Amino acid sequence: MGKKLIIQACLLGAGTTRKQTPYVPITPDEIAEDTVRCVKAGAAIVHIHARDKDGNNSMDTQTFIEICDKTREALAKNNLDCVINLTSSGSKFSEDLRLAHLPICLPEMCSYDPGSLNWANSYVFLNTPQFLNRLGDLCQEYQIKPEIEVFDGGHMQSTEHYVKTGKLLQPVHYQFVLGVTGAMPGNMDSLNYLLPKMLPGSTWSITGIGRSHKTCMMLGLANDCDGLRVGVEDNIYYEKGVLATNAQLVERAVRISEDYGREIATAADAREILGLVKHV
Repeated sequence: MGKKLIIQACLLGAGTTRKQTPYVPITPDEIAEDTVRCVKAGAAIVHIHARDKDGNNSMDTQTFIEICDKTREALAKNNLDCVINLTSSGSKFSEDLRLAHLPICLPEMCSYDPGSLNWANSYVFLNTPQFLNRLGDLCQEYQIKPEIEVFDGGHMQSTEHYVKTGKLLQPVHYQFVLGVTGAMPGNMDSLNYLLPKMLPGSTWSITGIGRSHKTCMMLGLANDCDGLRVGVEDNIYYEKGVLATNAQLVERAVRISEDYGREIATAADAREILGLVKHV
């Protein structure tokens, strides 16, 4: 078998709704239960957002605490291990609120979006230099590994900047998120641009939004990626017209990756590969 492959399940995101799919987990209990299903299916990492009681995107600190507590309890009850990766994204929220949950919940990873963009040409996905400096300092203080979410080409140069200024430490872990309208498409042309610009010693994972989801999975495997990201945050379909659960998307990623000759990483493997510190 080839080098171990990390599969990350992105359970809900900020925008996937119940009107789009009944399979998106919304409440802390649902997120905890879905985490267990995804880990049993082969996920080593779960990436988690929060929602309010109406299902809207939220950065409420207490909600994140409840999610993490219930998720960790559910994993322990089932004798499972998983890396928790919490979002820091939330353009409409204050920068203070976007950071508040991290030193309390102490995830092993958090998202770090190294620039802003006009998301789907509909709103500004805002990540100011001030915020990124603060997030970088916080990650170092609490030994949380930043997952560098790259949506567009300029994000590679921004990542280099924050490494040079000491806000990000090497080795860097890139998460290529391709196929967002207004950013880089989910195709090989994008990877041909991105891969040579990675900093030495870095690791990388890939996902495609919507119809580019499966394409990006195949491109990642063909280019010896370190990880694949799947989940209804990025794509709600298993195939055209057929809605998928998070666990089904993980199961498919496991099957296809093993067909490529890749061994699936455990949470312990992911910690070793990415240099993570388990706090809780």
